[in-house]
Amino acid sequence: MSHLIWHLPENLTILAQNVTDPNLTGQMQKAFTHFVQSGQAWALLIGLAIGYMIRNLTSFG
Repeated sequence: MSHLIWHLPENLTILAQNVTDPNLTGQMQKAFTHFVQSGQAWALLIGLAIGYMIRNLTSFG
């Protein structure tokens, strides 16, 4: 396994991040609330329904 490390490309970048708010569930809840309140949930449901109808109209069989 150690011999594979020597074959990595020279321009390989190791990414790091600084976590300022570790409250992952709170962030997910806030994002979902914004998704619903901004009307994007309705747009998603309407798009799925229209896409399903178009698929059924254009399918053979």
